[in-house]
Amino acid sequence: MYTYAYQKDQNITPTKALLMGMLCAVWLLTGLIGHDPWKPDEAYSFGLVYHILKSGDWLVPTLAGDVFIEKPPLFYWTAALCAKLAAPIYPLHDGARLASGLYMLLTMLLVGATGRELFGKGAGWAAVITLIGSLGLLIRAHLMVTDIALLAGCAMMLYGYALSTRRELLAGFLIGTGMGIGFMSKGFIAPVFFLFISIGLLSFRDWRRRPFYITLSMAVLSSLPWLTVWPLLLYHHSPQLFSLWFWDLNVGRWADYMRNGDHADTFYYFGLLPWYAWPAAPLAGWAVWEARKKMLHAAEFQILLVSFIVMFVALSLAPRINDLNALPMLLPLALLATAALYTLRRGAANALDWFGIMTFAFIAILMWWGWTGLLVDSPAYITQLLKNYRPGFTPVLQENQFWIAVFVSVLWMVLVWRVGRSIRRSVINWAAGVTLLWILAVTLWMPWLDNTKSYRPMVLEIRKAIPADYNCLSGIGLGEAQRAMLDYFGGIVVHEQPQPACDWKLVAGSGRVTHSEDPAQWAEMWEGGRPGDKGEHYWLYRKVGH
Repeated sequence: MYTYAYQKDQNITPTKALLMGMLCAVWLLTGLIGHDPWKPDEAYSFGLVYHILKSGDWLVPTLAGDVFIEKPPLFYWTAALCAKLAAPIYPLHDGARLASGLYMLLTMLLVGATGRELFGKGAGWAAVITLIGSLGLLIRAHLMVTDIALLAGCAMMLYGYALSTRRELLAGFLIGTGMGIGFMSKGFIAPVFFLFISIGLLSFRDWRRRPFYITLSMAVLSSLPWLTVWPLLLYHHSPQLFSLWFWDLNVGRWADYMRNGDHADTFYYFGLLPWYAWPAAPLAGWAVWEARKKMLHAAEFQILLVSFIVMFVALSLAPRINDLNALPMLLPLALLATAALYTLRRGAANALDWFGIMTFAFIAILMWWGWTGLLVDSPAYITQLLKNYRPGFTPVLQENQFWIAVFVSVLWMVLVWRVGRSIRRSVINWAAGVTLLWILAVTLWMPWLDNTKSYRPMVLEIRKAIPADYNCLSGIGLGEAQRAMLDYFGGIVVHEQPQPACDWKLVAGSGRVTHSEDPAQWAEMWEGGRPGDKGEHYWLYRKVGH
């Protein structure tokens, strides 16, 4: 498709392709297993998966006994299947997290195929490397969250649009299937993307042709099973639950937000993207500037610019604005950045390269320094900060992880020194630096991170405080994440609304504000929280006389 005048093709030798493939594989696989579900998003996501595994109910997403039907269940289905298949080897939560790895692998393959389709041979690797180098993707790509499945669906849609100029039926099937995956993962946002991206492309004369209309028709047909089967099954199961999902939690919520919502965060992504999509965002800006005079005739830029604008506007007007929702915008930005690699001035490329090398070297040194300080109980200021942030944490030398961290650190220095000069050098070094920091976090810092983000120790304390013959426990102020982890780690089902028959009560609040119940009716049996977490504190009460 590429109509823009790029420099000569940059051939990828088999050796280079193997090395870049290994970099992508290490980036993808690191951190998928080996830690508890982290607060807040992983914890409640796994709670939904855990219900499927316990009950066999695959139709209605349920969290700790209560319906939680905000999103369709495709990701939870996939995670439950992965957990079942991996159960002989991994704990359920680690097996479930493999679903994120599968969807992320699909995303990377599709982004590579889109880059090659839009910008020619050799651009696919550059697109993938640029994507995995994006700072905002690193941790989120390794979490058990539905947004990764939405990302894969959006990547499939973009590949379909890129393919539409020469294989209209296959392109339509890919667009429709990608829209369906996105819908079954996160709801109506993917169909909104499809509608307005298609309208945006049709505003250009070159797209108002019969092949593209065939593509759009095929996309609609291909999406119908995804858009109708689960909603119809849900409606047949319970019209009330269908109404709750369709109107109260999706369409109606969006409409109410547009009419009466607080729009203070509408410009949130303007401040987020400069670092979240670094280095793709500045490279994408440069690519658009270079192509500004050819924009009306360059189909690849029309696809990517229209997609980014639609995603940016739609997500900025969504009821919930947060950094997870921004993930789809990384796709067009990474692909636009790929085009910039062919036109970037050598001085700018070298500056980006050296900035990345120095930044990652400095952060890696801090990570080694901080870890060593905790291990030897150094009086250094950074060590005291870490100890104050997570009081009670006891570091332990894990030899295998230590030697992996040493090996990867040395390997990164060799890679930086030996990478040849090419248009991809800066983004390869950047992606390698991001991967280095992630490996150091997973090997050296995983016990500290797990202690910071896991509910396991707190839940086990609560479990010890509750007798085996208690009747039931009601919760006040507990969120989805806490209720899910109480069920998983402690086998404690918390009733969301106070029940008259419940003889135990768990109250969530802040450590900055004390809480008390009428001592004539409720006796406090336990008080605590996660170590160092002043934002969450809990009080456990038993009804007097029980």
